[in-house]
Amino acid sequence: MRCAVLDDYQGVALVLADWSVLADRVDVTVHREHFDSRDRLVEALRDHEIVVVMRERTPFDAGLVARLPSLRLLVTSGMRNASIDLEAAAAAGVVVCGTGSTSGPPVELTWALILGLARHLVAESASLRSDGPWQSTVGTGLAGRTLGLLGFGKIGVRVARIGRAFGMDVVAWSANLTADRTEPEGVRLAASLEDLLSASDVLSVHLVLGERTRGLVDAGALKSLRPGALLVNTSRAAIVDQEALVDALREGRLAGAGLDVFEQEPLPHGHPFRRLPNVLATPHIGYVTDGNYQVYFREAVEDILAFLDGAPIRTLG
Repeated sequence: MRCAVLDDYQGVALVLADWSVLADRVDVTVHREHFDSRDRLVEALRDHEIVVVMRERTPFDAGLVARLPSLRLLVTSGMRNASIDLEAAAAAGVVVCGTGSTSGPPVELTWALILGLARHLVAESASLRSDGPWQSTVGTGLAGRTLGLLGFGKIGVRVARIGRAFGMDVVAWSANLTADRTEPEGVRLAASLEDLLSASDVLSVHLVLGERTRGLVDAGALKSLRPGALLVNTSRAAIVDQEALVDALREGRLAGAGLDVFEQEPLPHGHPFRRLPNVLATPHIGYVTDGNYQVYFREAVEDILAFLDGAPIRTLG
């Protein structure tokens, strides 16, 4: 069989797992560059029975699945991938499997973005390196400020614990969140989304993208944030209205935004998020750590072996 590993940007897929166990059964090809053309992607995958994808870097919708008649196994990193049409895959006889993942890396990046924004780290570091002004900004202290968490799952809880360690007041809200979950963590439950936004000096997004959460933070919601608030999104871009966010940043209603997720990835050249001075943006690296990648690729190999042996594991759908 032939296997294609897509979007291995860093070129580490074959290094971080032992693919030799597949050597006599599978011919593995790694693609480091993202296919920005559907036709080029189809041409590259046409004769492959197995494809390994990294998160949502390459969506597999019904149209793409239909154009890949040889495909039999699709492996995604993580146990959730909203960009795979599971119904279309099942109808085409394609098995979809996932892998484990850890919640630590996005927690760490969330705080890197919060701290980078609050203390103007990029601007101050760039000034120092270019022999510019010695101190040109006044940082925002976090102790005594309010951290608002939109979502309080595994990641949100860990973000809250760090916020409390910094001396922040922490408040959280999501549609089904109860005080029974927040109070043991020393976190106040907001009465509503508006209550959460109006209380937040820093708003951090940690919801799963779905019909109820898409566009949840719209133009009106952004206006409810405290003047000079910071917004951080390491979850999914579409939870926040992107045009409204650009407007709020341009008008200075938000002091800044820390973004790791975008509706189109890679982010187009010249996009406002690449240019706005009050945006600290990273190219969707929240999950990109050595530990996570080792889990992804090791378990991808396990998924392939199990499929070849007729007993698929970690199946989705």
